[in-house]
Amino acid sequence: MRREWEPEELIACWTLVDADWRLVANKSGATRLGFAVLLKFFELEGRFPRHAGEPPPAAVEFVAGQVKVDAQEFAAGYPFSGRTVEYHRAQIRSALDFREASRADEERLSGWLADEVCPGEPDDDRQRDALLRRCREERIEPPGRLDRILGTARRLADERFCDATVARLSAATIARLEELVAGDEPVITVADDEARDAVGGGPGLLAELKADPGRLGLETLLSEIAKLERVRALGLPDDLFADVSEKRLMAWRARAGAEYPAWMRAHPPAVRVTLLAALCACRLTEITDSLVELFLGVVHRVNARAENRVERELIADLKRVRGKQGILFALAQAAVEHPDETVRRALFPVVGENTLRDLVREAKANEAAFRTRVRTVLRASYSNHYRRMLPRLLAALDFRCNNSAYRPVMDALALLGRYADRDRVQFYDDTDRVPLDGVVPASWRSAVVDGPGRVARVPYELCVLVALRDAIRRREVWVAGAGRWRDPEADLPPDFEEQREEHYAAIRAPLDPTIFIDDLRSRLDGALTGLSAALKADSAGGVRIGTRSGQVWITVPRPTAQDEPRGLQALKDEVGRRWGTVDLLDVFKETDLLTAFTDEFTSVASREIVPRDVLRRRLLLALFALGTNMGIRRIVATGEHGETEATLRRVRHTHITRENLRRAVIRVVNATFEHRDPAWWGTGTACASDSKRFGSWQSNLMTEWHARYGGPGVMIY
Repeated sequence: MRREWEPEELIACWTLVDADWRLVANKSGATRLGFAVLLKFFELEGRFPRHAGEPPPAAVEFVAGQVKVDAQEFAAGYPFSGRTVEYHRAQIRSALDFREASRADEERLSGWLADEVCPGEPDDDRQRDALLRRCREERIEPPGRLDRILGTARRLADERFCDATVARLSAATIARLEELVAGDEPVITVADDEARDAVGGGPGLLAELKADPGRLGLETLLSEIAKLERVRALGLPDDLFADVSEKRLMAWRARAGAEYPAWMRAHPPAVRVTLLAALCACRLTEITDSLVELFLGVVHRVNARAENRVERELIADLKRVRGKQGILFALAQAAVEHPDETVRRALFPVVGENTLRDLVREAKANEAAFRTRVRTVLRASYSNHYRRMLPRLLAALDFRCNNSAYRPVMDALALLGRYADRDRVQFYDDTDRVPLDGVVPASWRSAVVDGPGRVARVPYELCVLVALRDAIRRREVWVAGAGRWRDPEADLPPDFEEQREEHYAAIRAPLDPTIFIDDLRSRLDGALTGLSAALKADSAGGVRIGTRSGQVWITVPRPTAQDEPRGLQALKDEVGRRWGTVDLLDVFKETDLLTAFTDEFTSVASREIVPRDVLRRRLLLALFALGTNMGIRRIVATGEHGETEATLRRVRHTHITRENLRRAVIRVVNATFEHRDPAWWGTGTACASDSKRFGSWQSNLMTEWHARYGGPGVMIY
């Protein structure tokens, strides 16, 4: 996108100085203006403009005002080819001490890009910017064959990356990777939607690798463990990509994830092995993360289901007890009729004090019985069904902790590991040191430790799993080989200490922590003071602060329906009369024109030759087909856009990835926040809205399993 120059910037950057005037003094008319624009453009960009439309119009008008020539003369009368412009370029190079690039310079620049830039930055535009900066530093006019230099550098970098990867793999590992794409699977045609959505086809490990975990449950957790074990059996070294940038690795992983086995087999052996190794290494981390998240969800489900089941049982039992509802009604009526009286004078005459004491004792007894019953149900559910996940989980995941002083959860996990294969043992040995503090809550002590002081295994394992879940969520315990749940000390960038100021500026935080704390405290104090003043002034509109389940609870009254604003229906009718119904695809297209979100969809292939305008049209059609559930085949059949099904499916597989889609969504959301009027919506970025689940194709990257609805789909807000 073309940069918009502010008036102050135009004066600072595009003003002709004395040295410039000496160069343009012997020129006149369009030649004078063209030379001046080329001179200032070269000073700013380090290169010459390719055509008359590249210099900003505001800058051309500003320079035209200085040289007293009509700005229209630049596009109409200055030639960008021929002897005149070549002479002007040579004169500018000589004045600014630049030289033309030679063939040796091109080879040297390609080697520099392949060594320094391409390994850490796969983005084409950033590679081009780095090349232009390098040319400017060396006082070289960028050669006209920039694309060839960039292509050569990328090819060299890819060859070196592939050779280094293959050299680090053993012959047995390479053979196992080659087996992933071996076989004679059926040929997939363009019209075969179901086969194309099942990327890879068949029950092989490659297709299994690319699949996300299913619904939350024990079977899903066990299948993810089996998948993790199969990937580890490939024998990839732990430090295979230790010196490879994350951007480069993810680019190769995305490219491998979008290719079919037949496409893989068409690559040279080194490229094929590198693609498969990158995919397997990245999926190893992703599967580990998903396995940790499944574990957290399963442990939460076990506890929640036990409590819900016991609550239903007790509520059903409560309904069979006679007299309690009548007592509650009598208490409520007496409290309403005598709100200013004391409890003894207003309530005790209606319901005797002894009766109320009996109800309190019964409620306490019911609470104790509720907790006891929950423990019983939880223990039965875990021992009969969920317990079989424990040995496989401990064998699959390597839990670690950076706290060397107090490690009750880690000591408890070590104890569980030693007893993993001793199913019939009910109690731990007296010689074992069983950590209780920090693992077993006080409410569970009686269920874990019996009278003689023995520790029962089943309830203790439950307590350990719950404690482990809490420790993982607060990042006290982390998992080796994970991405999201990795060592928290590895979250900081490697160059954090050297680039501390830049990193703090990126998150808009001060370097001094006391400034951050003081600002946060002042904002919290101001918000709480305003809330307190509003509550005291009785202007909160029915907002009440109380307690619920031992926690502070703020109750907000249900809003009442408001009358429709006067003139709203007339406004709707007028909008409909003027513009009618706007097609959803047109809205989608306008969104891209305003935000350019399709620029985030970069290709996972090694190169991209489709013009950007054509690619943008294909991306919009493919995204619209997936997002609306119409499907690519129906879009092709009902549209007059001139695109074939094969081209749209190709774009879908090479450009529409989960990472690209996430970046595009972020760009649209940020653009929405930028245009939001703070007078109406405030300055915050958080919002809440209701949603509805819709069924969707599995190829829609927003499709996920929703526990609330019991099925896959997408959430529409």
